[in-house]
Amino acid sequence: MTSESDTRSMRERMLAGDLYIADDPELAAASTAALDLMAAYNATTVRQQPLRRQLLEQLLGAIGEGTEIRPPFRVDYGSHIRIGARCFANFGLVALDVAAITIGDDVQMGPNVQLLTPTHPLEADLRRDKWEAARPITIGDNVWLGGGAIVLPGVTIGENTVVGAGAVVTKDLPADVVAVGNPARVVRSLPPSATTRNGGTELG
Repeated sequence: MTSESDTRSMRERMLAGDLYIADDPELAAASTAALDLMAAYNATTVRQQPLRRQLLEQLLGAIGEGTEIRPPFRVDYGSHIRIGARCFANFGLVALDVAAITIGDDVQMGPNVQLLTPTHPLEADLRRDKWEAARPITIGDNVWLGGGAIVLPGVTIGENTVVGAGAVVTKDLPADVVAVGNPARVVRSLPPSATTRNGGTELG
């Protein structure tokens, strides 16, 4: 996978989900541009909503109408994140978008949620040589991620699902369930209409 006969750029390897080296001029330039926008966004105040929107539109691959992300907000590239309409992310969202992060409509995220696409080889020699990779994350419509929830590389969470505070999601979760714990496990099913008649739960 790290053969010298592979002529792809590191960016091409990264986007393909293959091993790549992040210490690459093209990737460094993209990351620096994103970090500049991220710093500008995190320096805004609540009275600067139009500027916040403008900066998010520059930083992210796509953002739907009515979506709010409270600073501080941390990304790797930003351009690999697509987030739908009417979403809300509380303080401290970390979305490391080495691979694509796709978030549906009406998603709610508590404080300090982490969406982590990067992976690292188990082989010590490859890690020492700075090889890494990534796998995409997909969050379905109307998902609620409780405060401090962590979503690991390659995970898909189905629509309407609720993830409890502090849960670590290591594997895909189906639609219409509640999952808690480390690793996150499904503890109950939710009828598809539950969000219209349930006033809420104590999941953070």
